[in-house]
Amino acid sequence: MLRARLHAAGVTDVVAVEPAVGGLAATAGLARRADGTPLFVKAFDEPPSDEAFAAEAEGLAVLREAGGVATPDVVLADRDLLVLSALRPRPDTEAFWEECAHAFARLHTSTRHDRFGWHRDNWLGRRRQVNTWTDDGFEFFARHRLLRWLGEPRVRQALDAEDRAALERLCDRLPELLPAAPACLTHGDLWTQNVMAAPDGRPALIDPAVSYTWAEVDLAHLWTTSPPPEARVFFERYAELTGLDAGWRERMPVLQLRQHLAVVAQFDPDWGAADLVRATLAPFRKRR
Repeated sequence: MLRARLHAAGVTDVVAVEPAVGGLAATAGLARRADGTPLFVKAFDEPPSDEAFAAEAEGLAVLREAGGVATPDVVLADRDLLVLSALRPRPDTEAFWEECAHAFARLHTSTRHDRFGWHRDNWLGRRRQVNTWTDDGFEFFARHRLLRWLGEPRVRQALDAEDRAALERLCDRLPELLPAAPACLTHGDLWTQNVMAAPDGRPALIDPAVSYTWAEVDLAHLWTTSPPPEARVFFERYAELTGLDAGWRERMPVLQLRQHLAVVAQFDPDWGAADLVRATLAPFRKRR
């Protein structure tokens, strides 16, 4: 399928495409051009929107241009296909993860914004990420990152009425649970598999769902997606560089609710995401 779509899009010198592993929402592969140049190719069976890949390409550009983080070059982004320059697998060494800490701290501290959101919606997997501009970070996170998922059919099936009521109570108490923080440019889907290496070895990012929101949204996603042991230095150094308080680890489950809900909404099985949602919501259920 990918080779046929490449040829249909005018990239006719591709001689082979090998399946790529790691992605969940789309079909991906590594293509080889006749001159040996490798390309990364991604396509949806059914695109969630005509703009999904254009929004992703824009996210890659803004992370590089505004945030100073390495990202792949965009070769093509249309309704049916995203084609990027190929990156390298990341080396799981402490030196690499320390460099990640500096890169992500720079991204989060140099791109502060006075509002939360983005100028357009984009996509988290196959679902729309709502980015309506909002002045208040707690309102933005509650409405567009948590409660937004309650209307999804799989979420309605996985969470009962008391679960949903507990999520609403948690949202009402967000100012007690999380510190007020400025908005900054975030990757938006910063799980471990989206951290790679540029050809020169620098940390590089793929598959963004950018918006201006709390930096700890990115941190929570990385913290909870099985980072390798060598990444311990990342969290230590990032905390030092950004001035995180000692309680940041306790906030991670609340912040990661938005990603667990997104997984429940899109995938079956959900790899335990619904159970993690219920565990985080347990203190917010009414006592019987």
